[in-house]
Amino acid sequence: MSDKCKKIYITTPIYYVNDVAHIGHAYTTIIADVLARYSRLVGYDTFFLTGTDEHGQKIEQSASARGKTPKEYADIISGEFKKLWDDFDIIYDKFIRTTDDYHKNGVQKAFLKMYENGDIYKGEYEGYYCVSCETFFPENQLIDGEGCPDCGRPTQILKEESYFFRLSKYQDKLLEWYKNNPECILPKSKRNEIVNFVESGLKDLSISRTSFDWGVKLPAELNEPKHVMYVWLDALMNYITALGYGNAEENMQYWPAKVQLVGKDILRFHAIYWPAFLMSLDLPLPHHIAAHGWWTRDGQKMSKSKGNVVNPKEVADAYGLDAFRYFMLREVPFGQDGDFSQKALIDRINSDLGNDLGNLLNRIIGMSGKYSDFQVSSKDVSTYHQKEIDTVNEVLENVEKLIYDMQLNRYLEELWKLLSIANKSIGDYEPWAKIKEGKVDEANALVALVVNILAKVSVLLYPVMPERISKIAYSLGIEINTSSYESLIKNRALLNDTTISKIDPLFPRIEEPLLATPTVTVEEKPKAKESVKEEASINEDGLIGIEQFMNVTLKVATVVEAEEVPKSSKLLKLQVDCGEENLRQIIAGIKEYYSPADLVGTQVCIVANLKPAKLMGMLSQGMILAAKDENGLALIRPEKPKITGTQIK
Repeated sequence: MSDKCKKIYITTPIYYVNDVAHIGHAYTTIIADVLARYSRLVGYDTFFLTGTDEHGQKIEQSASARGKTPKEYADIISGEFKKLWDDFDIIYDKFIRTTDDYHKNGVQKAFLKMYENGDIYKGEYEGYYCVSCETFFPENQLIDGEGCPDCGRPTQILKEESYFFRLSKYQDKLLEWYKNNPECILPKSKRNEIVNFVESGLKDLSISRTSFDWGVKLPAELNEPKHVMYVWLDALMNYITALGYGNAEENMQYWPAKVQLVGKDILRFHAIYWPAFLMSLDLPLPHHIAAHGWWTRDGQKMSKSKGNVVNPKEVADAYGLDAFRYFMLREVPFGQDGDFSQKALIDRINSDLGNDLGNLLNRIIGMSGKYSDFQVSSKDVSTYHQKEIDTVNEVLENVEKLIYDMQLNRYLEELWKLLSIANKSIGDYEPWAKIKEGKVDEANALVALVVNILAKVSVLLYPVMPERISKIAYSLGIEINTSSYESLIKNRALLNDTTISKIDPLFPRIEEPLLATPTVTVEEKPKAKESVKEEASINEDGLIGIEQFMNVTLKVATVVEAEEVPKSSKLLKLQVDCGEENLRQIIAGIKEYYSPADLVGTQVCIVANLKPAKLMGMLSQGMILAAKDENGLALIRPEKPKITGTQIK
């Protein structure tokens, strides 16, 4: 298939309408928009899907609590998601809602086909059900016999008639897919987690419910009016029903997806259930399922009670949408957790965007005006600056693969290398000195070199910052489209003669935060510490008062992920569940005594209110308790499994 007719399908997860959009939703959707814009720029036939997931018991309960029908409630929240993406200039091709009739028809067709293939059968299910996670769990996975292993909330015993999907039938086929397609799950560290889970054994999946009514009904051919489909079967099918599966199928030529973006908390559903369903439907599997991390704020998890939830619209309105987009992609490697702070955002705007990019353009506007009446010609660039051109082309040779490998921060780092070459060249060659020496051609060749570098960077930065980069392109006298991509990037050409236009500075320096700082919670206020100041002092015997001890919060946490820290002989990077909304990242110096495999799925004791710190550039949000003597180090653990987040007293 030639590039001209290559199909690219990009999807976000469909967002559950139990709450309004937050920074995590914005992060996913911005990444997808960047991928889609890049694909269109390259010349690929691109389809970008997003939408909302609107069925399930949680929605039914949330709507009831607000005195609304599930559909009325879903209409409101779905509308807010759609408005935010429109305000953010997200250029999607389709916004799907699982309450759309065509989607329900397609899901029913898929269910019936899997049933006719022998992959769905009727039985009875009795198990521990977590309403929050919409999932059944076997008793041996529960915490203290009742707690959900994923969220820690109490489960309830449900016994109901159910249809089952033969997930166990596809265990070996899934493992073969993971083996033969090492980049099917990104980042690759996440693939190992999924492989380990599947290798531990898959059980058949309950895929219908009779205990509530808000969902897609089973196909009429089965004559089962009491049953609605399991919300995850319903939701996952959106990726093909949006293309017309089960209906007109007008866009099914876009399947399989190039990149399906998900948060790491729903990776298991997408990397196990979804490909198994596709295998049953005899459809090809996606190229990449890419799982990103979560966001904290100033080192703390976000919560409404703390008042520190990041409203993406407020940030974009205050600092500019393009600056927000750039920060989200540049600040953290894809797959890792990120921390949002206004200081970090301001630093990126002032340094990366203001100095490296904006000031470079301002200097070129000034120099071209002084030296050549804003007329720039590339005729002498190769004569005087072939070395710099060769270096630029070397960077361009490798940068584009990073896009679909989901190394978006690396992609931006590589583009900033080009800006560094441009800025350094001005300092090295001092065109103002060349002018004084009468070497006008050399001075103008330097200006043309920088203009060409700016033009090439602008083409590749356009998907990330379309509004501001369009202004740079106008200033440089170029258009950003597939034609300029092929000329400047693919064919490594230099610009034809161009005229530089003056524009206002794009990234004015920001001196103070533009948004109010979140209010600290009561227990975080300095006053609380002052009240026990006298008691908190350590006396001559080394003893402390009970009040000082009570200021330390100790919790039981479950290790969800563990990996070695590169270039460190002592550190492991852990993602731990403390019973909070988001996982915490803890950097622990225990590599000499424990391997990542020893820790995943086990429980540890942590100091939960320790001030976050950075170790080897990575944020650590707590400390694991351990004891060490001449026999080595051992972690302090609960004697019996406890509900994740249980406080130690």
